[in-house]
Amino acid sequence: MSTRVEHIKNKFYKIVDGLECVLEYDIRDDNTIVFYHTYVSHQIRSRGLAQELIKAGLDYVVENKLNIVPACSAVRRYMDRNRDYEKYLK
Repeated sequence: MSTRVEHIKNKFYKIVDGLECVLEYDIRDDNTIVFYHTYVSHQIRSRGLAQELIKAGLDYVVENKLNIVPACSAVRRYMDRNRDYEKYLK
């Protein structure tokens, strides 16, 4: 089991109970990231895994001074509840 969120090309992911949870994105231009898909298998939902992935993705945005397009509804909801990331919206 992966205990932390990993980041490889165009996705943040975590392995839990042998299942991969993901937050996927595209880079629109040099400084805009489009988060378009979050997935956690139904067997391991309700553990806060999607929020953990989204927070890791948004922290990456802050660290790299990127703009965000939250095309994924889960990312949008997270941002609505955590207004600290609002200034990065494009």
